[in-house]
Amino acid sequence: MLSTLRLRSNLLSGHIPHQLCYLPYLHILDLGDNNFSGTIPKCLKNLTALTVFPYNNYTMPTYYDVQTSVVSKGSELIYYRTALEWVYSIDLSSNNLEGEIPEEITSLMSLGTLNLSRNQLRGRIPPKIGNLRWLETLDLSHNHLCGQIPQSFSSLTFLSHVNLSYNNLTGRIPSGNQLQTLDDSSIYGGNPSLCGLPLLTKCLGDDTPNRLPFPSSGAGENKDEGDEGMLWFYVSIVLGFIVGFWGVCGTLLIKKSWRYAYFRFFDNINDKVALAIALKVSRLQNKF
Repeated sequence: MLSTLRLRSNLLSGHIPHQLCYLPYLHILDLGDNNFSGTIPKCLKNLTALTVFPYNNYTMPTYYDVQTSVVSKGSELIYYRTALEWVYSIDLSSNNLEGEIPEEITSLMSLGTLNLSRNQLRGRIPPKIGNLRWLETLDLSHNHLCGQIPQSFSSLTFLSHVNLSYNNLTGRIPSGNQLQTLDDSSIYGGNPSLCGLPLLTKCLGDDTPNRLPFPSSGAGENKDEGDEGMLWFYVSIVLGFIVGFWGVCGTLLIKKSWRYAYFRFFDNINDKVALAIALKVSRLQNKF
């Protein structure tokens, strides 16, 4: 029962043999850094061990005193016997594979690592890439992939290492869920037509304010209300001054008796103040 096939860094060439698709227990496939050409076999969907999870009704092979290395999360990791049965990986990186990424590969729902980097792959990222819900590592860098990153990409909630750099991807980078934590711009570098966070390139319309034909709320309304309040404040001051001034002066002009009483009042005040000052001066003179 072959469960691990690692032929990395040899001089293997030709097409990837379809016979590999009929190894039901195979869950670690590493053909990286060879000279394989042709397309990625669509029959990889027949790798049963990568399509069922959890393995409630599926018997995995027993591992003895073995260990192997797997390129995952951007580095080569060593896995020992007790951990190997929980490693689900396909690595076809650094070959000469061409064509599109087959849609069938998205049926490998238990896949944890998918590395197709440094090939000649073209076309779009499969729209159903979000079906790989257990995927932790995805490397599609250094290919010729085009089109937009599928929105289902944001459904990959276990992603911890992603590299989509140096392709021909376009449009807005999806956001949400685990993607919010993957804020390294180098993930998307070398795609000049990509826009949105975490890149500094803004998408068309990001700076366009939302225009409301009849604004009923927001900063614009608050500003208008503030300006109107200040206008009424100044108007009330002017009106108060006019009413107060003419309320007093107008009455004195019209009522002769009130005018005489007003001036007599101030004359009396003036006399009292002058008398008080004279007494104070006299007392100071007596002291000295």
